[in-house]
Amino acid sequence: MAKTKSPPSLSPSLKLWRSRKLRRAGKNRKLVVQAVEYLVSGGAYFWTGYAVFAFLWSGLGWSLWWAKLGANLVGWTVNFMLQRYWVFRNPHLKKHLGQVTGRYIFITLVDFVMDYFIVYGLRQAGLTPYIGQFVSAGFFTVWNYVWYRWWVFPERLPSPRHPARKHVRPHHLT
Repeated sequence: MAKTKSPPSLSPSLKLWRSRKLRRAGKNRKLVVQAVEYLVSGGAYFWTGYAVFAFLWSGLGWSLWWAKLGANLVGWTVNFMLQRYWVFRNPHLKKHLGQVTGRYIFITLVDFVMDYFIVYGLRQAGLTPYIGQFVSAGFFTVWNYVWYRWWVFPERLPSPRHPARKHVRPHHLT
């Protein structure tokens, strides 16, 4: 019977390098999946809002302000649910729903004002609001990902400190 040769064992530094490389590959895959989920949920937000805007603007004849606001209210609801519970799902954020929701509302209101003026400005320049929304969506795709990833839905939020408990550093005890 022929004796098979076992593969040589890896040195500790090579094992460490390999484990880091595998961890990095896992993180990169997670980011790619998250980016795809973000784009899908952003598409759901955009097309839902776009359809509502078309109905309110063209169908009911609402002003640009009210049609954008109505469309965004519907889109924001869809977007928050998908971003919070699918794209940036995180068990650590369960206890922080109020804080996360407050951050989402804040950035969404900033977005609404910016979005309105982008679409309004493009309309003044001769572009229809239907085209203006695509231009605006291109900007907000990148803008919102940055805000959502690192501020609205971060991997961890700092734990709240009890106001009665003052944090004392050991080197200040002397």
